[in-house]
Formats: sequence, C-alpha cells, structure tokens
Amino acid sequence: MRQPSEEEIAALEAELEKLTVDDVLLQTVVTLLNLGARKAGLAEGATADLPQVKEAIDAARALLPILEPRHGEQLAPVRDALSRLQMPTCRNPVAADPRRRSPRSPSRPRKRHRRKAPAPLSSRAASGSQGSNASRRDRLPRSSGGPAGLPLSS
Repeated sequence: MRQPSEEEIAALEAELEKLTVDDVLLQTVVTLLNLGARKAGLAEGATADLPQVKEAIDAARALLPILEPRHGEQLAPVRDALSRLQMPTCRNPVAADPRRRSPRSPSRPRKRHRRKAPAPLSSRAASGSQGSNASRRDRLPRSSGGPAGLPLSS
C-alpha cells in the first residue's frame, strides 16, 4: 500500500476541518438505515438477518434524540424509513431478538394455574357466611353523609 502524498494529506485535513459531528451523526443514521434495509432482505440477493436489523434500528433510534433539536422536521423521511424498517422485526420479534422466546416455545412450557372453585351457594347459606365481601364491608368505617364523608344537607 502506498503512502499518501503531501497534497492528499493536506486535502484530507481540509475536509476534516469542514466536517462537523452533526454531519457524522446524520450520515451514521442514514448508513444504519441502509444497512438495516439490506439486512432485512430488502436488497436484491440479500438474505434476512433480523438480529442485525434490530441492532441497526436500535442504534438509529438512539441517535435521533441527539439530532432532533437541530433538524426536527427534516428528519421526517428518516423517521419514515425507520418505521418501515421496524416492520419485519415487529412481525417476527423472536427472530429479531434470539434472547426472546416464543410463548409457545417447547423450551418454556406454559404454567397452568389452578383456581379454587368457590363453594356452592347452598353450602355458604348453610354455614351462615355471606361471602368474602360481606366480611370486608363489616370492617369498613361507616361514613355519616354523602360521598367523601360530607354531610348531606336536609
């Protein structure tokens, strides 16, 4: 590999002087969206790699709040592209994040909770119980008056 000439180095340094962090951030977001689209399989001949798409989305979303104050409405096409890029990962969130498991995944069986059946009404009446709500009502302080304990006018 050849070494750059003095003129090439001077030209690169002049370009770096003009470059701003804002320019790099904008270019990074656009690059992430383009790479994410390719990784989503949207480019001809590309295969989908949804974890890579999710990573590109997350990185672009992290940079947007930094760019919002200076660019606001100019970022509308970027937000639109980001929304379209999120669709494949929304359709298949498990493939986009391998740490997530499907609720029906065989490696994570469903937990079944058994509820106790309430006692039949006839047995409650025979025991003199009025149900669990009645005992709670008996413990509540009685208010004298209308709503919020305010006295009723007569």
